[in-house]
Amino acid sequence: MAVKLYRCSVQWSKHRRHPCWLIEKALIDAGIEYERVSGPVRKSKRDVIVAGTGQRLYPAIQFENGTWYREEADEMARTIADGRLMEKAESTIA
Repeated sequence: MAVKLYRCSVQWSKHRRHPCWLIEKALIDAGIEYERVSGPVRKSKRDVIVAGTGQRLYPAIQFENGTWYREEADEMARTIADGRLMEKAESTIA
């Protein structure tokens, strides 16, 4: 199952503490196929993220079944590294 990673458009930033890069790297390291969706930098323009998660924060993941997953980046990275990402597709925001 491929996922969509909604992240900021500052893709050149590969700083290990940048939340969007932290999640993208976790997906790469885990071998999870994903599609990168770059979104607006301005929080007021993040309507898609709000519709999916109820928040205006990046990063967020959308699963093929339409559900969304969003937590603080450290927690999301831990979930991905532990191999539990796909469990979230069944128990998150629809």
